Amino acid sequence: MICPSVKKKALLFLMIVFLPALSIPFLHAQDFSDEYADLPRAFRNITLGMQLDELKNTLTGDDLFLFRGDRDVSYLPAREESLVEIAGASFLKRAFFQLRGGELFIMAYSLNTALVDHYSVFMAFVKKYGQPLTLDPKEAVWETDDTRISIERPLTVKYIDKTIFNDILDESRAKKADSIRAREDFLNEF
Repeated sequence: MICPSVKKKALLFLMIVFLPALSIPFLHAQDFSDEYADLPRAFRNITLGMQLDELKNTLTGDDLFLFRGDRDVSYLPAREESLVEIAGASFLKRAFFQLRGGELFIMAYSLNTALVDHYSVFMAFVKKYGQPLTLDPKEAVWETDDTRISIERPLTVKYIDKTIFNDILDESRAKKADSIRAREDFLNEF
């Protein structure tokens, strides 16, 4: 049985991570690999695709993350995913890491707005990676075929492995379609 605090953390994380990402669909039709060839899949020594044990070891050795070990790790059995939520130090307020099948596919860093502002982070990204693919009042997005990085308001930097994330979206769509078909089949029985 999942304790209520884990459910609450999981729901909060999903709201923080997935809702903004779902508001702008991934654009599959274009190839962004040339435009954003240097787009990173890592922040510090944490890389999309790393395994849970490697993530825990990396967090333990980095003073920016106030990692307390396994008590910061939650397992979401219904989705076969792990969630690591930790406090940060200095410029980092909180960090969220989501793993599926033991593989890191989302990194979200909530920054300390008392020490760093949205404009400075945005301009650092523009200087390094060029203009964002999309820009609106809620977020700026850079992406390649396999990676999506966004700067979201108030100030969160999010890295997403698009391959795993798109697989999850496809599974969700398939489940929804099955649910709609089952409902229609039921109604047709009358």
